[in-house]
Amino acid sequence: MSDIDFGRVAVLMGGWSAEREVSLSSGQQVLNALHSADIDAFAVDVERHELSGALVGKCDRVFNLLHGTWGEDGRIQGLLETLDIPFTGTGVVGSALTMDKNLTKSVCHQHGIVTPAWQLVRNKTEFTAAASAIGNQFGYPVAVKPACEGSSVGVSIAHQNELNDAYEQAAKYGDVLVEQFVSGSEITAAVLDGKALPLIKISTPREFYDYKAKYQEDSTVYDCPCGLPTETEQAIQATALKVFEVTRCTAWGRVDFLMDAAGNYYLLEVNTVPGMTDHSLVPMAAAAMGLDFVELVTRILKTTVGKQ
Repeated sequence: MSDIDFGRVAVLMGGWSAEREVSLSSGQQVLNALHSADIDAFAVDVERHELSGALVGKCDRVFNLLHGTWGEDGRIQGLLETLDIPFTGTGVVGSALTMDKNLTKSVCHQHGIVTPAWQLVRNKTEFTAAASAIGNQFGYPVAVKPACEGSSVGVSIAHQNELNDAYEQAAKYGDVLVEQFVSGSEITAAVLDGKALPLIKISTPREFYDYKAKYQEDSTVYDCPCGLPTETEQAIQATALKVFEVTRCTAWGRVDFLMDAAGNYYLLEVNTVPGMTDHSLVPMAAAAMGLDFVELVTRILKTTVGKQ
């Protein structure tokens, strides 16, 4: 049982982004955990035009588990701030900034944080004009991804003859990022209330850590402890906290990196509403420091106390 009276908690889940199914799974597991802690919580499968009516006068705070568009891009945060309902996670500015991979990389690059080289293309005309130079600029293969999506939705690793198809796949979701491909392991750093949790090193037999590797396959290997030298782990954790600071993120989230064979690490992206499913990384990192799922969920909810 929690030592804080949180009142009624609305758990926002579902929505209409490409990550709806992941959000429903995350939301249900968090809802179960809140009930296990004897916290009065109820689910809200978010619909576009009825959210205010579902929340105003019916909850004291919100646990936001909406992944992707609308849930992580500042729009739901702006509505909740307007309604004066405290909520978990980052506010409007940090959410909007980090949902856009181009803006995230630009801001972090300005602060000396290393990230793979990239180019933003907003339409097919820009892509066609840039395509001939991409090989010379980045080499092949390249990563082609939506600028504003998560869970590796629409992401491809493309060689020259695959570039057009990769662009078309990513462009379904808006602006497209073409990025230097870094071969190696993915390293993720969960952040909780100003502290970086133990790192997780991710290995997959697939071409990269894609949607299937994240949510559907059992062949993905998660190492936590990560096996890196202590000084390297601490340096990446410090970088993750710096990323959180310069992108105006708060409360909880996850910063993802790529590490090449030489041990160099590169910022990949920031997640302000990470997954909380049975394959998710933040619960795994929390468990490595002795924090079970119910305690983790309660700690995240505590960050809303006193929040305006």
